[in-house]
Amino acid sequence: MAAYEMRHVVAFEETNLLGNVYYVNFISWQGRCRELFLRDHAPLMLQEIRNGLVLVTTRCSCEYLKELKPFDEVLVRMHFGGATHNRLTMKFDYFLAAERGSQPVALSEQVARGEQQVAFMRREDLRMVPTPIPDELLRAARAYEEAS
Repeated sequence: MAAYEMRHVVAFEETNLLGNVYYVNFISWQGRCRELFLRDHAPLMLQEIRNGLVLVTTRCSCEYLKELKPFDEVLVRMHFGGATHNRLTMKFDYFLAAERGSQPVALSEQVARGEQQVAFMRREDLRMVPTPIPDELLRAARAYEEAS
């Protein structure tokens, strides 16, 4: 199944006093992966955002399966999870890379999985109103649909 992939090396600043990755960073990586996807596959979205389009995260989750430590290399894989009206759902799988710096990344095990839902809104005067998902983004996201 196709997935948009982001590689990340865990930094000390992302850990807690116990030395493992602080849980909120997994959610942060979802956001970064989503933004890089927009940059790579829907570049016209930046102009839409300048023209008043707003992406509102309405729901996010993460299930933690294994701890990560500083300098672990993580591969975050994002899949299209569905679209309804003005909402787009993305699913995320996090894997620990078995070898650092190799191409392609050899994966050792899944360390987490998560999901985000984004609502598309447009600013009109002092309020925000629902707006359809931009076609460019919907086409790009569907190319990364999970296999059933």
